[in-house]
Amino acid sequence: MKEALAGLILAAFTFIVSTSAQDRPPEPDGYRMEDYRAPVPATLADARVLTTAEAGAIWRAKAAVFIDVMPRAPKPHNLPEGTVWRDQPRLNIPGSMWLPDTGYGKLAAATEDYLRRGLVRATAGNTIALVVVYCQADCWMSWNAAKRILAYGYSNVAWYPDGTDGWERAGLDLTESQPEPRTGEETSSRR
Repeated sequence: MKEALAGLILAAFTFIVSTSAQDRPPEPDGYRMEDYRAPVPATLADARVLTTAEAGAIWRAKAAVFIDVMPRAPKPHNLPEGTVWRDQPRLNIPGSMWLPDTGYGKLAAATEDYLRRGLVRATAGNTIALVVVYCQADCWMSWNAAKRILAYGYSNVAWYPDGTDGWERAGLDLTESQPEPRTGEETSSRR
């Protein structure tokens, strides 16, 4: 009787997991180039995919560097003279390095350099350090960035697909953050 019940539970669990995995798109061969706010794959080849519980445990153990790749809204070029511009605040996982705009499918050379230099700063140049990449739920930016970081030769990359949405749903703290400065920026709050 116990064996039959255990078999039934296992079959139901397998059905639920396979059904939710079927709702996810397959991994593309390259980077996602458009429609970045859409369902993401359940996997990323050569990377570990983290649940919120796993990401939280890694964060509490201080066992990784966390990289937020959420894009940052640019300052509109057509603002009238004297208009005060205030960046939209970004709440991210405490201690994260925010490298905005680095999750697009195609990056300008300067943005790619910004990502590479940010990773070197975050990991102290250690390509085997655990790097956790995230953005928001159903956002391809983190998938693209994690895939790109793997291509740079980092061998211990984890992708946290639920990002700040999952973190917040779990009741974990978020903190306001500023992006890492780009070359030529005096402070991280200027744009």
